[in-house]
Amino acid sequence: MNRGVLLRFENLAQLRGACLKLRALSSRKVCGAQWKPVLLPAHPMGSLLHPQLWPQHRLISAALSQCRHLATKEETKKKKKKMPLTRGEVEIKQKMTVEELAQAMGKDIDHIYEALLYTDINLNSVEPDSVLREDHIKMIVQKSGMKYKSAKLKEEKERKNTDAVKRQVVNYPAVLTARPPVVTILGHVDHGKTTLLDSLRKTQVASTEAGGITQHIGAFIVHMPSGEKITFLDTPGHAAFSAMRARGTNVTDIVILVVAAEDGVMQQTVESIQHARNAGVPLILAINKCDKPEADPERVKKELLAHDVVCEEFGGDVQAVNISALKGENLMVLAEATVALAELLELKADATGLVEGTVIESRKDRGKGPLTTAIIQRGTLRKGCVLVAGKTWAKVRFLFDENGKAVDAASPGIPVEIMGWKESPSAGDEILEVESEQRAQEVVAWRTYVEQQEKMKQDLEVIEAKQKEHRLEYEQRQQKLAHLTWRQRKAVLYKANKHLMFSRPKERTEVDDNTLSLIVKGDVDGSVEAILNILDSYDCENECKLDIVYFGMGDVTENDISLAEAFNGVIFGFSVKANESIKKLADKKGIKIKLHNIIYKLIEDLKDELNSRLPPAVVETTIGEASVLDTFSVTVGKNKIPVAGCRVHKGLLDRKMKFKLIRNRDVIWKGDLSSLKHHKDDVQVIKTGMDCGLSLDKNLEFSIGDEIICYEEKEVQQKTSWDPGF
Repeated sequence: MNRGVLLRFENLAQLRGACLKLRALSSRKVCGAQWKPVLLPAHPMGSLLHPQLWPQHRLISAALSQCRHLATKEETKKKKKKMPLTRGEVEIKQKMTVEELAQAMGKDIDHIYEALLYTDINLNSVEPDSVLREDHIKMIVQKSGMKYKSAKLKEEKERKNTDAVKRQVVNYPAVLTARPPVVTILGHVDHGKTTLLDSLRKTQVASTEAGGITQHIGAFIVHMPSGEKITFLDTPGHAAFSAMRARGTNVTDIVILVVAAEDGVMQQTVESIQHARNAGVPLILAINKCDKPEADPERVKKELLAHDVVCEEFGGDVQAVNISALKGENLMVLAEATVALAELLELKADATGLVEGTVIESRKDRGKGPLTTAIIQRGTLRKGCVLVAGKTWAKVRFLFDENGKAVDAASPGIPVEIMGWKESPSAGDEILEVESEQRAQEVVAWRTYVEQQEKMKQDLEVIEAKQKEHRLEYEQRQQKLAHLTWRQRKAVLYKANKHLMFSRPKERTEVDDNTLSLIVKGDVDGSVEAILNILDSYDCENECKLDIVYFGMGDVTENDISLAEAFNGVIFGFSVKANESIKKLADKKGIKIKLHNIIYKLIEDLKDELNSRLPPAVVETTIGEASVLDTFSVTVGKNKIPVAGCRVHKGLLDRKMKFKLIRNRDVIWKGDLSSLKHHKDDVQVIKTGMDCGLSLDKNLEFSIGDEIICYEEKEVQQKTSWDPGF
């Protein structure tokens, strides 16, 4: 008996020692998260009763495995993101999103959606990042049985304005030097603007332009025999390029208005006059094509009087020169008139200090990157200068003249092409030189910030307008339920909106079949701008929706193909290329690439693409007409069938075609004939002047004087009613 007690006591001591070892091992940090749990080895029950049968190394192994299991479990728990459960006060602030409120309350987003059922918010427009109104936030917290408190507002420091600005104007005679006048040639399309420049600088610009039409602004220097320099801007006359013409006048000193002597004043002529007047720029009238027999320069001058353009011979201040750009007649007279007017204007500029200028055009070159054509207005531009334009900057790497030749510097009034931009600036942006690259980045960051703030302000206005609209709808619904108790009213609203709980805004909506998605690529920024301006005039959304997925400069790329595939779109390119690999990829994926070099042909192709998206229209073509002269009925089985005795007075009646019955100019039936007889014979066709009897596929009574029309239905492709204006 004593021996058994001793054995049990010894066993308990060994068991206690094993437990102490387990405890010591668990307290050590020898069990990392990278260890995997190990299953305990199986032991018979007897081994627990007799610890001497349990070896020491197995005890340690079991302890380690248990430690590994616990450690891994703890690490897993740490990795799981717990939603804090708030039972007391909820800290709220203005402009909280649905997701932020759910986190502050310790609830899931579905709880917030359920609480919003009792508000005037349209759940279809609510997403996790949607901003909630303060009264809605308070209501949701109260409905959840919680209290709210306002968070302490962090006073946001007003951001310091780090934008770059122009230098003050200095009128010291010692600083100012004479500069070439900047002359813009404006006028209607095909009135000879580019041909005039060709003759002045003895090059063939028009022959390199697609269709002989200038597609974007060209800036050139013309050297006169007397030694003077004139900087000319050639702007497009086509209706699509109105913004580019306006840009040209904003940087110019003199406008030469070209009007064809045989056409007179046209639409873009009037627009050009308005651009010059808005810019406060003096005009010189060049009446072109005076070598043609039908030319009438005097008519042109009289037509311009209606637009307040008064020539010198009528007592005004506008010089008028009759020229022939094609034959080179009187061109020197026009150039001398320009130089004389420039001398009167006393054009001078400061060629020292930081550079100021204007972007005339921007484009992307595969080898050179983003390039801009600019007119320098102050300072002297050299390689190494750091420039800012819009929301991008450049460290000038190279400068090129209009012939592509590298130059070292560009002084005021000189057009130059700049290489070194990080991104392409927009045409019309102001160019300012800054002290360093760091300063340029500060300016770009500030301008981006200002744009974001403006966008947030506009978005907030839209949100408030939507909320006001939903509030009105909510108040109207509440008025309809005013006779119910509050419990009945809540029950009705919950039942009406319960289905919205299970619907969430989809991340990706299906593209409508009646939508044309566009990817627009252009050679220069102005060309893309002109195309987008035309597309802005699209007003036939009821016929086919137009969705501009992406627009940019440069040749067609694989990214454009991927976008077109995702949106089932079409790529339209203007004066750009698509290499063979891109074309093969597009063919493989069934993507259309439409490349054009002339603006109106691109728009025509776009209209054809819109037409193809429209459903076909059914057109009725009349084949024959007959008059009902008598009515009677025949018995077929137990039924009486009305029959009309008719005479064909136009065309023929063909039983295979469709028919309609007209009474008092109203169509009262459309369908097929059940029978057509001539005398007693069934016939297929009844010609003009023949009598016949016919019955309809519907039991309808005839009246004497009714008209029977035989017609054919054809499906015809509809055409869009959109008129881009040219």
